[in-house]
Amino acid sequence: MLDELQRYAYGLNFANAFLRDRGKAFEAMFSKIMSHAFVGDFVPVRPYGAKGDFKCDGYRASDKTVFQCYAPDSMKITALLKKMEVDFLGAVAHWGKNMRRWTFVHNDGRGLPAEAVRKMVELQAAHPDVVLLEFSEAELRSTTMALALHQLEDLFGPVPSGRVLEQVDFATLRPVLLSIKRIDPDLNAPVTAPSAEKLQRNALSKDAAGLLLVGRRREHLVESFFEQWPLPDLGEQIAEGFRSRYRALKAVGLSADQIFGELQTFAGGMTGTALHQGAVLAVMSYFFERCDIFEDVKPKGPP
Repeated sequence: MLDELQRYAYGLNFANAFLRDRGKAFEAMFSKIMSHAFVGDFVPVRPYGAKGDFKCDGYRASDKTVFQCYAPDSMKITALLKKMEVDFLGAVAHWGKNMRRWTFVHNDGRGLPAEAVRKMVELQAAHPDVVLLEFSEAELRSTTMALALHQLEDLFGPVPSGRVLEQVDFATLRPVLLSIKRIDPDLNAPVTAPSAEKLQRNALSKDAAGLLLVGRRREHLVESFFEQWPLPDLGEQIAEGFRSRYRALKAVGLSADQIFGELQTFAGGMTGTALHQGAVLAVMSYFFERCDIFEDVKPKGPP
C-alpha cells in the first residue's frame, strides 16, 4: 500500500510522463499501464507486415474494447478529425462483432474540442452497435494510481517513502548539495519564509505541492548541514544557483510542474536510490520554503 509521499511522487511521475511522451512513446506508456491494470485481459497490439495493426493499439477481451491512441506534438483539428474517422471505420471493418466498444486515447489533458466531440456523436449514430468513448489524462491517471506498488515501480522506478525520508542524514545530503551548481550569492536575495498562499500562487499540482510539504519534515536537517559546514556562504551560493535556474526555466514559458521537474533534475534528479531521492526532496523543500525557488505572494496593502 502506498504511503502519502509515494502517492505524491508517483502522481507527479505520471503527470510528467503524460506531458512528455508523444507518438510511439505515449502508446508504449499507455500499453504498459493497461497491461498492469488488466492482467491477462488487455493485449497490446503492434503493427505486423503489410497488414498493420488493424487500427488497434490495444484490445481488452472482457468487454471487447478496441483502443486507438493518438498523441501528436500538437493537436490540430483537421488531422484529429481525419484520424478519428479513418481509425474508427477501419476498426469496424477489421474487428466486426469482436468490437463492442471503441475507445479513443489521446494526450490532450484539456479534453477534445467541440468538433471532435461532434464527430464522435456522428460516428456513434451511424454505428449504434458500438459504444464510442474518450480516454485521456483523468482516466489514465485513475488507472495508474490504482496499481500496486510493485507495478508502479516497474513503470516509473522506486520513489522514497515516508520511512525512507526519515533516514536521510548528513551523509546522504552531502553529495547532493555539493553537486548542485553554485553561483556567487546575491546579497539582496529574499530569505523570508513564504506566505501560506505560495503553493496556490505558483499553480503547482497537488502532487508537486504535496511533495514539498512532506519534504519539509527534513528541511531542518538541510539547515543544520549549512550551519555546520565550514564555508558560511555555501547555502547562499546554492540558493543563487537555484534562483538563476528558476529564472531561466520561467523565461521559456514552462508550466509550474515542468519547472518543478527541471529543478528536481538540477538538484540531483529523482532517479537512483529512494534515499538519494529523499535527500533531493529535502533540499527542494528547504529552498522552496526560503523563497529561493518559485515566487511568494505579494502582501496586500497600500503601495
